[in-house]
Amino acid sequence: MSIARLQFATELFFWACVAGLVYSYALYPLAIWVCARLFGRRPSPPEQSTDSELPHVSVLIAAYNEEAVIADRIENALLLDYPASKLEIVIASDGSTDATNAIVKRYDDPRLRLLEYDVRQGKASILNASFPQLHGDIVVLSDANTDMDPMAVRNLVRWFQTPTVGIVCGRLVLIDPEKGTNVDGLYWRYETFLKDCESRLGALLGANGAIYAIRRKLYAGIRRNTLIDDFVVPLLTRLRTGCSIEYDAEALAFEETPAAMAAEFKRRARIGTGGFQSLPVLSTLLNPAWGWISFTYFSHKIARWCCPFFLIGTFAASLLLAGQHPYDILLAAQIGLYAVAGAGTRLTSPGPASKCLRLTTLFAGMNLALLVGFWRWVTTEPHGAWSRTARP
Repeated sequence: MSIARLQFATELFFWACVAGLVYSYALYPLAIWVCARLFGRRPSPPEQSTDSELPHVSVLIAAYNEEAVIADRIENALLLDYPASKLEIVIASDGSTDATNAIVKRYDDPRLRLLEYDVRQGKASILNASFPQLHGDIVVLSDANTDMDPMAVRNLVRWFQTPTVGIVCGRLVLIDPEKGTNVDGLYWRYETFLKDCESRLGALLGANGAIYAIRRKLYAGIRRNTLIDDFVVPLLTRLRTGCSIEYDAEALAFEETPAAMAAEFKRRARIGTGGFQSLPVLSTLLNPAWGWISFTYFSHKIARWCCPFFLIGTFAASLLLAGQHPYDILLAAQIGLYAVAGAGTRLTSPGPASKCLRLTTLFAGMNLALLVGFWRWVTTEPHGAWSRTARP
């Protein structure tokens, strides 16, 4: 290959990688916003049912060594505005070795049940084992570190009056702890915006493990090593049954973000591994016959998971083209971006300027976590067990 052709190929590769990044983080949000307003509609939930018409509900909380938060979680769940005779709160303890089980057993409330598993199996296996033991027609899944709004369950279940609805995702609000260095809440608002737009097109991608509901009869089980059940369960259910996935912004749950970004990295890497792990399972969604959800799955997930490789490709091509305008400037800009991202890990002040700088850290950290997740996916056999993410 001649030098001129090699030069052209390298430049083409560089701009292709840049285009992938720009599309994923900027053009897709713009495109989905435009499409949602031109072709979509905001789904309208049915009116709230009377207490006598409400379905029986099981709130299922998988827990592993949650002694620090499980009492608060139970107290919050017991305050849900839902008829006591139609509500059960089930704590599925996945081989907990701390005081989690003992704390649950202290409560003398007919709504509360403990499913105690002696051997740690992982969340996917716990869900598979627990669903057949639930009594509710609707199952609301949540986490041990989540607080739910008292009206959350009522808001979720009203959608199930429509027979075609199979999954309903609530809205998770992330709360930054005081003086925390994590700006995950800013990114989460960006993701919530995308979720709202995708919902208008009937193309919602998964749910959030903190708050989503499913018809119990539609749950068919997942592979025991599944890492991101709240993504796989809704989409597999839709693929299998054709049901709709709805989003209710009024069904609220609240979680604190970890005070430091470093505490999130392990969780993000695990989610990254789970995303790549789900590719063979959900590849059917790339078929254009699925309509809008094929578009959102490719753009919001596949393209996003490719961004670490786009970043590597951009940097590598810049090195090969160094000394040529404008690639020398673009190389310096990338080095500067990564330097700022590294500096952001040491910033502790809560001011607006620091938060803006730490956005670069968030961006770089997310993509590094995805890269680590990819490496784990290709080199190891993932297992479904999880560890708590430390929070204030």
